[in-house]
Amino acid sequence: MVLKPMINGALVMACLACALFFLRFWKASRDRLFAFFALAFTVMSINWMALTLLDVEDERRHYLYFIRLASFLVILYAIWDKNRAGRGSNP
Repeated sequence: MVLKPMINGALVMACLACALFFLRFWKASRDRLFAFFALAFTVMSINWMALTLLDVEDERRHYLYFIRLASFLVILYAIWDKNRAGRGSNP
């Protein structure tokens, strides 16, 4: 089973590339939305790395998916924070 770790490694690399992409936009604009998205993709890459390095075929390792949940919660908070910040400036 060489293919599964290779695909998971590609997913780690893709998540880190997305994180660097959003980090670059955060540096240019200082918009917190981009910083939160960079953090979320970094946490997602940690999740994929943990799933690659540990044997996840065992159903007792469900706690690894809490890392992914944390990433999605960061994305939801970023969207909520952006909408909350923009609400006061619109007439």
